[in-house]
Amino acid sequence: MARSDLLISLVRAGSSGDQTGLRKTTEAIIAEEKAKNHNLLAERLTEALRVTGAPHHGASFLGGGHVRAPGFIVEMTPKSRLEDLVLSSTNLRACKELIEEQLRASVLRAHSLEPRHRVLLSGPPGNGKTSLAEAVAEALGTTFFVVRYESMIGSYLGETASRLKRVFDHARTAPCVLFFDEFDAVGKERGDEHETGEIKRVVTSLLMQMDDLPSHTVVIAATNHGELLDRAVWRRFQLRLTLNSPTGSDLEAYIERFADTIPQPLGETPQMIAKSLGSISYAEAAEFCGDVRRRHVLSEGEKPLKVIVTECLALWAEKTSPEARKRGKS
Repeated sequence: MARSDLLISLVRAGSSGDQTGLRKTTEAIIAEEKAKNHNLLAERLTEALRVTGAPHHGASFLGGGHVRAPGFIVEMTPKSRLEDLVLSSTNLRACKELIEEQLRASVLRAHSLEPRHRVLLSGPPGNGKTSLAEAVAEALGTTFFVVRYESMIGSYLGETASRLKRVFDHARTAPCVLFFDEFDAVGKERGDEHETGEIKRVVTSLLMQMDDLPSHTVVIAATNHGELLDRAVWRRFQLRLTLNSPTGSDLEAYIERFADTIPQPLGETPQMIAKSLGSISYAEAAEFCGDVRRRHVLSEGEKPLKVIVTECLALWAEKTSPEARKRGKS
């Protein structure tokens, strides 16, 4: 049996003639019944939704007991957890609030409110945008879908917009996190005179699809270039979080967490290691820690961890030197 708040919302939408609200509430009930493996009831509700004539853009994916994802998205297993990430207090609080709203959506709906479900992550590359999206999916216990641009971007007129619609149609069929990395590839500013009419059609389609999503579908978009996004796209997101490169204290906290996972002392303080690494991204910090861990495992206890850390820092300094960077660019 569907939750009372959903039934009340369904009756209200039907009584007021709110076709959009009727469809979204019915889709939420369908998603809930599928999560309970009540596939027969979900199929009957889907068919009833078609019969009522309520505008429903995801019918082709809702029908049947098995839902097949289009080739433009891939389902992944979240590997990150929120407690493992080093986040600013503002970003951590915002993410916890979003997760609570999703997990306690029934309380909000009882007061005619919906949980927030559209998040934009911006900032320089390598600073945890993908990891944060995974962590949200892990905390919610939902499916984690990642959009594959290489398959979705088409060369024919209207092809990309059509494929984008299929992505959203599939994501709306059950609670999930739908992740767009490098979101500026499909959300560019329509006023850019250098862009073609095709990208403008894609952005318009994107806006329509995002407006039409039920709140049990959490959309998380990431971009390294927030300034390239269309202003209307920017406004569609209820949470807009910036993930900056780590400060010195952030990097120290990251090294401290890594040190807690190693059975021996690092031999150097996190402060000294962070200072030696310099201004780097979280991805680069993870790369360094991975190097230390691999060398420690392969040494089989024959080499002190302090020596390993010192050697890794020396190699890091060598490959990140101005000369090495010049060689990498040539």
